[in-house]
Amino acid sequence: MLALLAALQLQAGAVAPPAPDSLPVVTLAEALRRATGLDPNYVAAIGQVDNAVWARRSAFSVFVLPSVTFNTDATHTNPPGFNFVTFTQEANAVTAQVTARYDLFTGGQKFAELSRSAAALDGAHAGELVARFASALLTESDYYAVLANAELLRVARERAQRAEQQLAVARARVASGAAVQTDSLQLRLELTRARVGRLVQETVLRVARLELGRRIGAAGPVDAAPLDTARAPELPLSLADAIAQAAAQGPQYRVAQANERAAAAAYRARLGDYLPHATVSANALAFDNRFYPKLFDRTSLTLSVAFPLWDNARREVALSQARVGRDVARAVRADMERAVQRDVTAAYDGYVTARAAAEQAGEGLLVARENFRVQQTRYRAGATTILDLLKSQSDLDDAEAALVQARYATRLALAGLENILGRRLFSEKEQK
Repeated sequence: MLALLAALQLQAGAVAPPAPDSLPVVTLAEALRRATGLDPNYVAAIGQVDNAVWARRSAFSVFVLPSVTFNTDATHTNPPGFNFVTFTQEANAVTAQVTARYDLFTGGQKFAELSRSAAALDGAHAGELVARFASALLTESDYYAVLANAELLRVARERAQRAEQQLAVARARVASGAAVQTDSLQLRLELTRARVGRLVQETVLRVARLELGRRIGAAGPVDAAPLDTARAPELPLSLADAIAQAAAQGPQYRVAQANERAAAAAYRARLGDYLPHATVSANALAFDNRFYPKLFDRTSLTLSVAFPLWDNARREVALSQARVGRDVARAVRADMERAVQRDVTAAYDGYVTARAAAEQAGEGLLVARENFRVQQTRYRAGATTILDLLKSQSDLDDAEAALVQARYATRLALAGLENILGRRLFSEKEQK
């Protein structure tokens, strides 16, 4: 009779499953694609690449093309003035002039700018890769936060459901005289705590969905498509290989190397200010009272040689600033090279540790479930106390939450290692 009463109360106290959320759902691949184009840092990095491309074109063009300037002006005077070209009274005067200028020798500054623009372009491409993976890391973090909080909400709901079920059993045992009143009071307190925890987790999930929506440019909250819960794979490369790859092609380290080359080239360009500069220029001037002027036409070809001697130390100031920039860039590059082993080791071991923690959390969940089942059975049979039952139930809740957090911590650790290496370690199918 007691078992029948408990079963009826279990059915009455069961929590109805929540209605599915009518939210737009985005996959991880789609979220990465949409978020990258909206990240201000990535947009700035793309702009830097475009600027570097044009700087590179300019550095090449000065070797073969002169700078050309065309200007014209028209003047109307009232009363008409005397024109010293036509020796007549003219009301209109039109002048047109074309000037072409080519630097024959600039003290090596052309070649220095060519080297600097090449290094700047390499750095811009590496910077674009840095911004892309940084955006991907933030997006994956927000995406996993939605999935993890959704699963934690499921855990909170199951906790509340178990608390209601145990409360029904306790009431039945109290009514039959097999338990004291404090058992039901303890379970009522646990049910209250479970319901509050569920409300808190619902709020956290709403915020996480809003953050994911903001990240991908949606007008409101967005839900994340579920990922598989398969065991995380082993890394396809050793720690030594990861360190070597990061040092050779890691985007952050490539940016530091490119910045050093660009700063060294800028310093060499400033040294050219101490050498003579030679320039050839051609000029064509036409004058008339209408456009295009043809009445008077004069051309000139000029060779100019300038030897800078003293400009009140402005040249020395610029050289000192360039030297300091070069030294700073060199120090940054050297520091990055010394840090690569630590950075990669921390990320690599972080993934290995998170993967092991997820496996341990899975085993811990199996133990907690079995322990809760045993304690639940023993409590119904009157062979244990309510405190032991509550302890096993709390251990089960903690084990479920720990597994959820460990599983997504593993995925985030992998994204951090990929951010350092600047490449994906697994195909999209493997990561799904």
